[in-house]
Amino acid sequence: MIEFLTIPGVILIVGALVLPLIPEKLRPSVFLLFPIAALFMVFTRPDGFSVTTELLNYELVLMQVDSLSRVFGIIFAITAFVAGVYAYHMKELGQQSNALLYAGSALGVTFAGDLLTLIIYWELMAVSSTWLIWARRTKESDGAGMRYLIYHVLGGGLLLAGILWHLATTGSLAVETIAQEYSIANVLMLLGVCVNAAVIPLHTWLADAYPKATITGAVFMSAFTTKSAVYVLIRMFPGWEVLIWFGAAMAIYGVLYAVICKDIREILAYHIISQVGFMVCGIGIGTEMALNGATAHAYSHILYKSLLFMGTGAVLYAAGTSKMIHLGGLFKKMPYTFGLYMVGALSISGIPLFNGFISKGMTISAAGYVGNEAAMLLLLAASVGTWLSVGLKLPYYTWFDKTDNDIELKKLPVNMYIAMGIAAFACIFYGLFPGALYAYLPFEVDYQPYTIYHLVEVMQITLLTFLGFWLLKKKMAPELITALDVDWFYRKAAPATRLIFVQKVDAFYDRVEDGILATAGYLTKKFRNPMLWLNPFTDEKNEASNYSPAMDVVMSFILLGFLVFALIYFI
Repeated sequence: MIEFLTIPGVILIVGALVLPLIPEKLRPSVFLLFPIAALFMVFTRPDGFSVTTELLNYELVLMQVDSLSRVFGIIFAITAFVAGVYAYHMKELGQQSNALLYAGSALGVTFAGDLLTLIIYWELMAVSSTWLIWARRTKESDGAGMRYLIYHVLGGGLLLAGILWHLATTGSLAVETIAQEYSIANVLMLLGVCVNAAVIPLHTWLADAYPKATITGAVFMSAFTTKSAVYVLIRMFPGWEVLIWFGAAMAIYGVLYAVICKDIREILAYHIISQVGFMVCGIGIGTEMALNGATAHAYSHILYKSLLFMGTGAVLYAAGTSKMIHLGGLFKKMPYTFGLYMVGALSISGIPLFNGFISKGMTISAAGYVGNEAAMLLLLAASVGTWLSVGLKLPYYTWFDKTDNDIELKKLPVNMYIAMGIAAFACIFYGLFPGALYAYLPFEVDYQPYTIYHLVEVMQITLLTFLGFWLLKKKMAPELITALDVDWFYRKAAPATRLIFVQKVDAFYDRVEDGILATAGYLTKKFRNPMLWLNPFTDEKNEASNYSPAMDVVMSFILLGFLVFALIYFI
């Protein structure tokens, strides 16, 4: 039992259960204690450490530690702490508890050594993260949260079906590398994981929901769902070549939509799809260098993406809007937020001295080393779109452009600045000292990011993209538009689907229910006055019987029970 309570994910889940017992003023401080405790456990448990139990005839591995799980465990625990600092001013118990439950579930997936434990944490992630969307309490967030939940119920169902099929055919529940064999079980599991990884065309839940989540909730969401799916892909599906092309397509697809979008948090949401595409592509390549690159990029991405969502969340908090058409000219009023945001923007763009540079280049180089020039060129093209949208378009139209914007801003809580400062420091630290991250990667690292060739390549992309943006910036000016994605198909079909499968079915059941109750009521009246059996035209009002509503209810239940029994017996 004591070992069970030292599992990092369990520590955070226990925290989620304990928070309701803590006074409101102390909850933000107590919240931070649980990620610290979890991080301590991640660092102190040696490789090979495990916590096991038995269920029926199966051994469940509740915690299994190795270099891969450790590096993901470190960044998940750190991010839970930093996001907790960012949300320190927020006192809503529902968000606090579900944020801890969400982070704990992601850690649970990371250290799960069997598929049953993994799927339990997987579903907890879906439920707890949905709350962070609904907690915004707007019509848009209600709809987005429901669509998000439906997607993840679908993904979890596919994963569970694959797990059960896999168990039936192999007898194993171990979380382990699966050979590239497109059996039904393997395909179901892969599809289930791909939903959480936002692999196109199963991606629209992300761009739909993340911009509509709460300000603090979006920071947590940017870190856990897709990256825990990346972890599972590295663990179970390395070298599956189909992932190369899906990953490269994600990288391009995400940046194209990011260039189109006019909402600052929607731009970042599409860039999650793009950046995860780099990781998925590396997993598909499957070499040690590529898997190191996918792992390092997941680590870096969590840091700079949480910083970017914190920066745009600060703008939303202060200005009350995330639409670029209503922003602009904020630099003089929010200079520190701009500076901290730009650290994240330079990081995601892979600029030298920032952490994205030391991880993105490893993945791209891995594609080149195996001779896959097409994938390498696609990833390089995606890098252009990243710098264009996140590094240039978003900050220009948010902090500059309209110099006469007199929008009134709310003052930011100090804790928001502290959290952004911690994340920004980490982005710069790992960019300057890549060995601090490389030491924790799953394989021995033989990669030097700061080569002349790599530096020249990145600076050429950066300068030429900046020149192109400056020449075309008027054409990229924000306007109120809706960027239609593949979700158009199910949004268009939704009214007809609801009419057929909800309203029509509901009306049918209403008619059946009315018919049964009317029949039961008529028969009850007959039983109450036997004279009605002899003369169906007898006026009940002229009868001297005593009317009892309770008797109608009792007789209805008796008759309904009899009908059900008869149906069961004869069928």
